Amino acid sequence: MKIDAAIVGIGASPFGRFLPESQLGLMAKAFKAALADAGLERSDIDGLSTHMGSPLGVDYDRVAEAFGLDIRYVNQSWLHGRFVTNALQHAALAVSAGLADVVACVTGISFTRERDLLGGPGDMEGMREEGGTHGEAPTYGLTAPAGGAALSMQRYMHLYGGTSEKLAAVPMQIRQHALLNPDAFMKEPLTLEKHQASRMVVDPLRLYDCCLMTDGAVVLLVTTTERARDLKQKPVRIAGMQGIRSGRDEFIFAPPGLGINQQPATGIRAKPVDQEIYARSGIDRGAVKGLYTYDAFAPLPLFVLERFGFCGAGEALDFVQGGTIGPGGSLPLNTHGGLLSEAHVAGWNHLREMVRQLRGQAGPRQIADADVLQWATCWGDSVLLAA
Repeated sequence: MKIDAAIVGIGASPFGRFLPESQLGLMAKAFKAALADAGLERSDIDGLSTHMGSPLGVDYDRVAEAFGLDIRYVNQSWLHGRFVTNALQHAALAVSAGLADVVACVTGISFTRERDLLGGPGDMEGMREEGGTHGEAPTYGLTAPAGGAALSMQRYMHLYGGTSEKLAAVPMQIRQHALLNPDAFMKEPLTLEKHQASRMVVDPLRLYDCCLMTDGAVVLLVTTTERARDLKQKPVRIAGMQGIRSGRDEFIFAPPGLGINQQPATGIRAKPVDQEIYARSGIDRGAVKGLYTYDAFAPLPLFVLERFGFCGAGEALDFVQGGTIGPGGSLPLNTHGGLLSEAHVAGWNHLREMVRQLRGQAGPRQIADADVLQWATCWGDSVLLAA
């Protein structure tokens, strides 16, 4: 089936910590903003793709009831940030297949209220036999999400070299982007000295190598390209997609070869199928003007750069030095500040920023001639958006 889908509306609540609104209240603000952005009414929405359901989020039926929607297509993903792509892809597939006319991708997050559900004693999934949902292994003392990313980076540094000082280039440049974004939670420059003086969380990850824990909501509206032509905003086309990878050599915080199970001694293993998005979309990787990724921890952008072929195995740390991914760099990354410096809305704030960039609405952080942008994660899923 040919994908025929475009993003036509974006909306967000304020981002912050310990916000007074409920998750549903934050989502309502984002939903109203998305409708106004697209020039649509709530009666136009007949599909929902909810990213986070109960117990961390709000289930689709509660959203439909509270917002007064009449829905004929529903998708609801599991709890965690890795399902951003999945939820957007379901929306694209639904409108392409005629299952819905306009699908609202909805997520609301209240990490500052619900943080005990992630990696702590209240994490019902954390004691699964094979380990926790963020790569934790509680029976071995690995009880926090940062542990999995730290293990992968330790292995990377063992194989290819690298230091904490070089890793600091990632959060420092993402912070530079955030300083150009009035919505970003972090408002102060991040220097190498400040990075190195921050406390160690799990070696080699320091405080500023770890994402924010914030509250907020984002809504994206998806419809067909034909319907999009009649709406208020310039449509942003979903030009290519590839799905999340899973298997023995996959790990939530690393590409194959850097995980904690079933890993070879040779390091990162390139898989041509992991870059099929370029051939399937007819868009060459060299056409990508900006890269967006789930940056819960500083090593993750490095792994994305290598998994998708922007640089070779073991080369990403050198690649990001010298401002490559910062403002004005050759490959700007997370131009809004990402999870590290704007807010943790699981990645939906990244997609919102991509739409603004492709519309030419990003203000002082606008990428020149932005016409193709890529969302990609270290576990292999990706979406190409085009003007």
